[in-house]
Amino acid sequence: MSSKSLKNLTAPLSGQNPVIVQILGICSALAVTVQLKPAIVMGLSVMVVTAFSNLVMSLLRNGVPARIRIIVQLVVIASLVILVDQVLKAFVYDVSKQLSVYVGLIITNCIVMGRVEAFALGNKPWDSFLDGIGNGLGYAMILVIIAFFRELLGSGCLLGFRLIPESWYIAEGGFYSNCGIMLFPPMALILVGCIIWAHRSFNKDLQEK
Repeated sequence: MSSKSLKNLTAPLSGQNPVIVQILGICSALAVTVQLKPAIVMGLSVMVVTAFSNLVMSLLRNGVPARIRIIVQLVVIASLVILVDQVLKAFVYDVSKQLSVYVGLIITNCIVMGRVEAFALGNKPWDSFLDGIGNGLGYAMILVIIAFFRELLGSGCLLGFRLIPESWYIAEGGFYSNCGIMLFPPMALILVGCIIWAHRSFNKDLQEK
C-alpha cells in the first residue's frame, strides 16, 4: 500500500476525523450511543455505505454530467442504505429495531455525501474506497467511545453484560448508583465536547490561534 493510500485510510482516524474535527454526523452520535452494540452496528453500516458509495461514484465520475451528479449520488447512496438496512433486519433484527429510522437517515449523513462530493469525484476508485473506509472507521470510533461510557456509567453494563457487581449497588447495601443522566442525549453532546477538547489538546495544529 502506497503512502498516499495509507494516508487516505488513517487520516480520518485522528487529524481529519469527520466527527471531532469536521463536526459532521453529530446527530446520530447523540441518538444511537445509549448502548454499545447499536453504536458498533451503526458505525459499521456508515463505513460500508461510505466506502462503496465512494467506490461506485469514483467509477462513474467521468460518465456522470455535472448537472445531475447530486441525483446520481443520492440514488447510489439510497440503494446501498436499503441493502444495508435489509441485511441488518435479516441478521441483527433487534439492533435494527433499536436503530429505527437512523439507518435510513444515513442517506442524508453529511459524511457520506461529503466524501463522495469532495473526494470520490476527483480520485481513483481504490483511493476513494480507502477514503470511505477511513472516514467510516473514524465515525465509528467516536460512536464506540461515547457509547462505552454512556452504557457503562448509565447502566453498569457493556454489550448487555453486567460489569458492575450487583453487590456494589446502594439497594444491595453497597456504595454505587448508576449515573442515569448518562442515558440522556445531552450527555452524548457533552462527551463529544470532551473528546474534541482532549483531541485538540494533543494536536496543536488543530487549535485556533
